[in-house]
Amino acid sequence: MPRLVPLSALQHYAFCPRQCALIHNEQLWVENYLTAQGNLLHQRVDSGEPETRRGVRFERGVQVSAPSLRLSGKLDLLEHELATAKLTPVEYKRGKPKVGNWDRVQLCAQALCLEEMLSTQVNDGALWYWQTRHREAVLFDEELRGQTLAVIADVITLFDRGVTPKAEFDKRCKACSLMDQCNPKLLQTDRSVQYVSGLFQTEFE
Repeated sequence: MPRLVPLSALQHYAFCPRQCALIHNEQLWVENYLTAQGNLLHQRVDSGEPETRRGVRFERGVQVSAPSLRLSGKLDLLEHELATAKLTPVEYKRGKPKVGNWDRVQLCAQALCLEEMLSTQVNDGALWYWQTRHREAVLFDEELRGQTLAVIADVITLFDRGVTPKAEFDKRCKACSLMDQCNPKLLQTDRSVQYVSGLFQTEFE
C-alpha cells in the first residue's frame, strides 16, 4: 500500500525540503519552546467540543483524507454554514503570517481532502495566528491549487526515494526547530573546503 502523506508534511516541505525529509523520512524531531507552543495551541483547539453559533457548526479535530492524492491528516477546525452548506477549513498557527506560501499550501490541501471526501467545492479557508491574533482569509484559486498539487507530488517523490536533500543555509534556518541537528552552516562549510581542495589538486596534478 502506498505511503500516505500527512498534511503537515506539505507545510514542512514548502518551508524546507530537507526539514521535511529529516522529520518524515528520518523520524527526527526535537521539542523546543516553539514546538511546545504549537502543541499547546493545537491541544486547545482540538479539545473543544462541537458547537453551533449563529447558523454555523464548528467541528474540531476533523480527520480527513484524499486517497487519490495520497493525503491524510486532521483539520484544526471546520466551519459549516448550515444555510448554504459552505465548508471553511481553519488552520491555527503559533506564529505570525508568513512571507512564503507554506501555510496556505497546507490549508489548500485540507480543502482538496474535503472536496474528494464530500464531492463538494471548497473555495476558501482561513489561517489564524496566535502571535498576532489575526485571521487571514485564503482563497483557493488556480494558482494556489497548482502550487499545492506540485508540492504534493514533490513530497511523494521525497518519500518514495527516501533521500534527504543537502543542507542549504538561509534566513529561514533560524526559525527551524532542527537547526542544531541539521547544521546547515557546518555542512555548507564542509562542501566549500572540499571544493577548494579539489581546485588545488587539479592545479598541481
